[in-house]
Amino acid sequence: MTMQSIGGNGPEREREASTEQLKEDLRNLSHTVEELIHATADDSRSNISEMRERAQQRLHATRERLEARGEALYSSAKEQVDATDRYVHENPWTSIGIGAAAGVVLGLLLGRR
Repeated sequence: MTMQSIGGNGPEREREASTEQLKEDLRNLSHTVEELIHATADDSRSNISEMRERAQQRLHATRERLEARGEALYSSAKEQVDATDRYVHENPWTSIGIGAAAGVVLGLLLGRR
């Protein structure tokens, strides 16, 4: 198991890009909802219909992106769990050593308090 498979830059960059896209989607959706609220104050039927259609489109697009992101997170987490499980089964003594070392370090840190 390499450091790249544990925490490489690729997945981190994808996560940052996805987070920024999600923020932008939510900003757009918020802006559209605000427009819809202002449009209803005018009580112009054509304006309300247009705003409602735009809000529905953005809501649908945002919902699709959120669902896709959730599926990607689930898939990534499952792959990481599977890789960890394989590593532990293939290298039981190394895994025990890593666990013991982590326990010692944690014990030392907690003992300083």
